[in-house]
Amino acid sequence: MRDNSAFSLQYEDYLGMIQGTLQGRLKESCPQERLLDAMRYSLLAGGKRIRPVLTMAFCRAAGGAPERALPYACAVEMLHTYSLIHDDLPCMDDDVLRRGKPTCHVVYGECTAVLAGDALQAEAFGQIARAACSPESRAAACGALAEAAGACGMCGGQYLDMALEGHALTQDDLRMIHDKKTAALLVAACRLGVLAAEGTTDSPAYLAATAYASHLGMAFQIRDDILDATASDDALGKSAGSDERNGKHTFYTLLGPEACNDLVMRYTEQAKQALPALPAPTDFLVGMADMLGQRDH
Repeated sequence: MRDNSAFSLQYEDYLGMIQGTLQGRLKESCPQERLLDAMRYSLLAGGKRIRPVLTMAFCRAAGGAPERALPYACAVEMLHTYSLIHDDLPCMDDDVLRRGKPTCHVVYGECTAVLAGDALQAEAFGQIARAACSPESRAAACGALAEAAGACGMCGGQYLDMALEGHALTQDDLRMIHDKKTAALLVAACRLGVLAAEGTTDSPAYLAATAYASHLGMAFQIRDDILDATASDDALGKSAGSDERNGKHTFYTLLGPEACNDLVMRYTEQAKQALPALPAPTDFLVGMADMLGQRDH
């Protein structure tokens, strides 16, 4: 049986390192200070920091010291935060609550929110460029993150999600959207952990990171669909029921709760099956998969 106390302690350790590092960023004194305030407002709003934690955990599982992965982990969180700021805008999901707080555009206005997201995306790549890793590692990390962010990753997935609102979608359609919108950044987060440990893009660890995160991303999205339909605003820290209000077809509306829960379990198990290829113990990554598949917020 897995030691849940050990998992929780390790999670808190990663979380503390990530939070402390993020709090030290974006503190420059400059005329555009309100823009930096908006960036920090969203970046430091809380959350489970799932993606950067995965970066650090994969660095350790690939045989590296997790502290070496901190710049890459911060880059992943900055890119994720940029995507949340833009997703919440009136032209996208038009949400007013994120992580239990008013969204960035509600507090700072739409123009500043757009620029805050843009600047966080740029700073994400700056974090990688300045990391104390080899040039080969930094170049591969920039490539992996760019792939996750661009037209074949998150932006492409968000476009498809918006363009297909109100259309009847199949399970294959939903997988196509969320392989890009949700799974792509989780894949990048795990890949960056391997690269921080100076692994290569053709290594068994890199391939394991890709497989684990791809399956984890689908389990994560299906659980999100369930929670959006069944949880409260307070539990989620954001506006529940937004999928229904926006006319989105989801795994939940297509399959119902029982089939969705079965799919979450199946994808979670498939994610865990990728882990034996890693050279170091993977108990924490097994725990992450289980925790995300069972989460209630």
